[in-house]
Amino acid sequence: MAKDPDKLGIFVTSPVHINELVKIVEACQRKGKKVKIFFTFKATHLVLHPEFKRLKEMVPEEDFAICVAALACEGFEPEYHAGELTANQLRTQAFHGELLEEVGKYLVL
Repeated sequence: MAKDPDKLGIFVTSPVHINELVKIVEACQRKGKKVKIFFTFKATHLVLHPEFKRLKEMVPEEDFAICVAALACEGFEPEYHAGELTANQLRTQAFHGELLEEVGKYLVL
């Protein structure tokens, strides 16, 4: 798969920068760019943040994912969030590898 210069990959490991993440996604959309986001480690706690749902609605389903193993390790039951996250959004670290191969630019938060 060729890297898409118009797509930004965002690897989110911390819940600290949620407001900045929303602003980055908004800026990308204004410029006609796409984003692909993968949440892992402590960033899984963002499923409880009010901006998480808004962010999820801004990004296409196939480009918005959370690590199912990290979700479980952080004490969440993935089945509980099935109503908020689709099966396509509950992913493994393989999604992160695919993200790296696909995007032209990459950011870690």
